[in-house]
Amino acid sequence: MTTLTDRAVLRLSGEGVTNFLQGLVTNNVAGDLPVWAGLLTPQGKCLFDFIVWAEGEDRLLDCEADAADDLAKRLALYRLRRPITIERDNGLAVHWSPDGEEGVADPRHPGLGKRWLAPPGEAAEGWTAHRLSLGVCEGRAELENLLWLETNAAELHGVDFKKGCFVGQENTARMNWRAKVNRRLFVVEGEHDKSRATYPNLNRSVVHARIDSIPDNALIPDWLKDALPS
Repeated sequence: MTTLTDRAVLRLSGEGVTNFLQGLVTNNVAGDLPVWAGLLTPQGKCLFDFIVWAEGEDRLLDCEADAADDLAKRLALYRLRRPITIERDNGLAVHWSPDGEEGVADPRHPGLGKRWLAPPGEAAEGWTAHRLSLGVCEGRAELENLLWLETNAAELHGVDFKKGCFVGQENTARMNWRAKVNRRLFVVEGEHDKSRATYPNLNRSVVHARIDSIPDNALIPDWLKDALPS
């Protein structure tokens, strides 16, 4: 039981597909893959997040299933007349295991476990609880319309400041240079009146809060502590 049924795979193929994607998303897709990346607005706010994989010259996007069609349409706006195909690959699914030998470490944090792409199988159990226990957020409900660095993207290896331009790069780089990340996403125990997403069955919520007003019931993982003021 390893298939993440809330994920889908988009396949981008055609001449120049790597350069096409490289100029759009926040991470380096011309180097070692997989990497976690975002597609942002010109103002640097998150529209979609995904993990980018390589299969030969193709690029595969491990993305939120409910957002896959919208992501494909958004990418198509930038395609113009390039001979690039963007479509769902229903023959592949995203697989996850908290441990074991199969797959590769999640590029955001090794504690998230292993991921791989393969034909669909039986549904996995426990992914969301595991992810939230490590304070890692993903998907439109949790990230949409937030400035990319406010999603903890730098700490989770979701941005490459040396790769060159991408959509929303100017504001993202300025925030990094000036160390002006005044708000963050936090996973908290229980409910919160300002939560972006709630998971009652897991007793968890996701909150976007100022770093000088972190909720008392926030779970602060070790990877985030160093980014917060002491």
